[in-house]
Amino acid sequence: MTSKTRWLALVLATSALVGCKAVGPNFHPPAPPTATGYLMPGDAPSDIARLTPDVRVAGAWWKGLGSAKLDRVMDQALAGNQTVAAANASLEQLRQLTKAARGGQMPQVDLNGGLEEERINIQSLGFTGFPNPTLGLYQIGGTVSYDADLFGGLRRTTEAAAAHAENQARQADAAYLTLTGQTAMAAVEIATARGQIAAAEQTIAEDGKLLDVVHQAEGAGGEAPSATVSVRAQLAQDEAVLPPLRQQLAQARHALAQLVGEAPADWTAPDFDLKDFTTPVEAPVSLPSSLVRRRPDILAAEATLHEATAQIGVASAAMYPDIKLSASIVQTAIPTANLFTYAASGWTLASGVTAPVFHGGTLKANKKAAQAAALAALAQYRGTVIAAFTQVADVMSSITEDDAELAALGHAEGAAAAALKDDEVAFKLGGGALLPVLDDERNLQLARRARVLEQGRRLADVATLYVATAANWRDPKS
Repeated sequence: MTSKTRWLALVLATSALVGCKAVGPNFHPPAPPTATGYLMPGDAPSDIARLTPDVRVAGAWWKGLGSAKLDRVMDQALAGNQTVAAANASLEQLRQLTKAARGGQMPQVDLNGGLEEERINIQSLGFTGFPNPTLGLYQIGGTVSYDADLFGGLRRTTEAAAAHAENQARQADAAYLTLTGQTAMAAVEIATARGQIAAAEQTIAEDGKLLDVVHQAEGAGGEAPSATVSVRAQLAQDEAVLPPLRQQLAQARHALAQLVGEAPADWTAPDFDLKDFTTPVEAPVSLPSSLVRRRPDILAAEATLHEATAQIGVASAAMYPDIKLSASIVQTAIPTANLFTYAASGWTLASGVTAPVFHGGTLKANKKAAQAAALAALAQYRGTVIAAFTQVADVMSSITEDDAELAALGHAEGAAAAALKDDEVAFKLGGGALLPVLDDERNLQLARRARVLEQGRRLADVATLYVATAANWRDPKS
């Protein structure tokens, strides 16, 4: 058998082995959870959350809040936020690295060429009287190399790289959801702060009216001068409420500017009001078994588990023999006219086998380390699932309590307003004292601010429910 025949036989045998199954475990997604709901037994059910086996909470989820101002700001945030830009760039990097890893499984072909100029010293050879000639040596050729990957080490490496890219893709999805959620929260915080400021200013205006009434009573001799001092003290206390609220408003506006990728001095936040938002009567929520197949952070944890599982195969393949094939051809000639003739050609065919014999236990230790990493990734995946279910349960319970508290605060505000009206009328008619009026004003102010704060909290909880159960917003079909 000639050398060519032997090498061809080796290539054919190796090609037959390439189709062998890659060593190491094949990845299978974890089984879906058996839970059919989120709330703990004894928790009050949420009126707004409706569990459904097939829900499509994707796309622009924030449009469910019904604010055109928020829609415009969200477009700016998605276009200009730097965290999202970094996530997208990292995703593109990993996609290209996955292509590079996949290319490593293919034959590697390279071309090479060269030109050498050499002046021969004839006298050094013992000849005199002859000129030293200058010769040009031309060379062109190519090489081909191929790793047979008999036990799938390269295939598992590519699989791990693809899973890592998938992880980054899901993290990018999570970054979009986080950004949209934070943007909505900042808008709600602006609206809530503005609502509380409006309530405080209304109280201050009512203090001014009461001060006028007291002045009139003093002039008529029905009140002592100390009454004016009491009302002025009340007015000062109510005015002291405004600076902290204005600071909260400024911070929320600045935070929104950062989210849209602008410096506060270069961008002006809209004047959101709570009345700009509408909350849905009903929000569909996917069942736990569906949520684990849709929520980005869970899918990212699943991709991490996939990558760790593939790394077991990489470590396992390193314990087995590996065959590499190579071939090269080169054309070498002094005159260029002979460069492409058969006489100027040369070639080599080579094959090599590497089989691990003794590595001091390193290869086995690497495999066990990869197995331990996969177990850790599985635990992290399960923890991510439990944390997601807990978040959904928390926000569903919060919305239930928000509704109850809003109803109670509405009654409290109405009662405080009615009491203030009665005591003011009695005071003006001279049949009542000033102190009950001041107490009623205090109660009404607290009730107003509490109701506004609770309205903002419920709106924020509804937005959180959307984010907690949303899928990739960029894919309306996901």
